[in-house]
Amino acid sequence: MTDRLELMGAPGSPYTRKMLALLRYRHIPHNIIWGGPMGAPEGYPKPKVPLLPTFYFLDGEGNMEAAVDSTPIIRRLENLYAGRSVIPEDEALRFLDLLIEDYADEWLTKAMFHFRWAFQADADNAGPLLIHWADPSMSDDQVGLLAAQFSKRQIDRLYVVGSNEVTAKTIEYSFVRLLDLLDRLIQQQGFVLGGRPSSCDFALHGQLTQLTQVEPTAIALTRKLAPRVRAWVDRMDDLSGHKDGAWLAEAQYGSLHGLLSEIGRTYAPFLIANAKAVQSGTENFETKIDGRKWQQPPFPYQAKCLVALRDAYQALSAGSRNRVDGLLAGTGCQTLFAKS
Repeated sequence: MTDRLELMGAPGSPYTRKMLALLRYRHIPHNIIWGGPMGAPEGYPKPKVPLLPTFYFLDGEGNMEAAVDSTPIIRRLENLYAGRSVIPEDEALRFLDLLIEDYADEWLTKAMFHFRWAFQADADNAGPLLIHWADPSMSDDQVGLLAAQFSKRQIDRLYVVGSNEVTAKTIEYSFVRLLDLLDRLIQQQGFVLGGRPSSCDFALHGQLTQLTQVEPTAIALTRKLAPRVRAWVDRMDDLSGHKDGAWLAEAQYGSLHGLLSEIGRTYAPFLIANAKAVQSGTENFETKIDGRKWQQPPFPYQAKCLVALRDAYQALSAGSRNRVDGLLAGTGCQTLFAKS
């Protein structure tokens, strides 16, 4: 591809921020169209599901194709553009990268949504910002009306992502633990998987741009507990000049035990219970996460995430699978891939 890659997104979309930072790091020429999920710009195709960011790829005949879902797009970009890869060469480390990216995209986003809309001060902050991000030329009256409408819609949807009175403490404590874990990893090695950023770093970054830069309650926690993480998020935004170090050596994979244990403590039991609920067709499900009751409606997409992780696990060579099994043992993540 020789033309500049085009995408539509919004500053308040963590997945937009994830992908913009990745494009800058990989030196991929691009144009960002600031917009929203209400529709594609005139002359651009609409994706099947209106999500942000929406990427516009050209096929072999020069026709434009709309694509969403950041994880497969990252792998697609690896095939289209050479250099500064964000996917580790080592098969076992590549699998851990995918697992951590999935956790950031699908579990940490619960914290992002919760901290944005569950507290009145945060919702009052986010509502107008989201409208200004979409169109800063709107009148104050328009902004006030649209912000109130959009905020109500999002607050009413908190239950969809699992944010409610029953689950609030589980989400909040999980975020606080992540701050500590990430703080130590950054201090030790710079990024999650060593001295260079991987796709899971950009996934974490995307959610944390909102949690450490936008949402007042989460910002206050970060300022108190992990200012290093806030600084890391700021730097991650533009790594175009970063000189890469090395991926973790196999002897250093143990540094990931704490983060993998957090994933096994929270995300793994959620994925398993959610998949069972989707399969059974129930309207709501209950499980235990981190010793507390968890309840929410099932989310079909996250059932697909579990299938994708299991497929990636099965695709590992025997040697790499043995190494992964050793790394996941005792973390709780091993339950995701246990034979039923």
